[in-house]
Amino acid sequence: MRIDIITCIPEMFTGTVDQSILKRAADKGLAHIHVHNLRDYAINKHNQIDDYAFGGGAGMVLMIEPIDKCISELKAQRDYDEVIYMSPDGELLSQNISNELSLHNNIILLCGHYKGVDERVREYLVTREISIGDYVLTGGELAAAVVADSVIRLIPGVMNDETSALTDSFQDNLVAPPVYTRPAEYKGWKVPEVLTSGHTAKIEDWRFDQAVERTRMKRPDLLGKDSEV
Repeated sequence: MRIDIITCIPEMFTGTVDQSILKRAADKGLAHIHVHNLRDYAINKHNQIDDYAFGGGAGMVLMIEPIDKCISELKAQRDYDEVIYMSPDGELLSQNISNELSLHNNIILLCGHYKGVDERVREYLVTREISIGDYVLTGGELAAAVVADSVIRLIPGVMNDETSALTDSFQDNLVAPPVYTRPAEYKGWKVPEVLTSGHTAKIEDWRFDQAVERTRMKRPDLLGKDSEV
């Protein structure tokens, strides 16, 4: 997989793309992130990439020309499955969306900034818009990093234990059950006996029941009104 990130603040990704899961994926040759500075496609010698909004109003708007030039250059080199604009009013990122994106080969993530992008970018250049929550950030960089991490970790071979991602929260519309590790008792606080029983079927049943109960308590919205769980 290849993820190209277009941003006017590439420094925000310094240290992010070469750490943890993202670095492991790159070292294994399974996924690579390339960050592109939008100012390299500026319209004049002053590196201008933004301008005032037609009709007035506070804030600057990222111009269409630099964005179009960058996306066009990337598309001339390869085909892309999605051109995604990180937007606070896009579809809310979910585990299902991350699962879907992890099956793609090439993705572009466009980071907005200031008051956003010229609307024609959204009308003609992007194929999808994604939000990581109902709040506004200074720019789309942090959101793009979240999407990249949530997607790349799902690629087979990236994680040492490939079954780990399949048991994460939200994979089955349930949050993850409690987990414990050694020692089995600490300050009188004991690990549930079933987990040390060695009885695989009983352990799996316990984990499922705990996941359902925890979901009911913490995220009942995931179960839905018609849920039979």
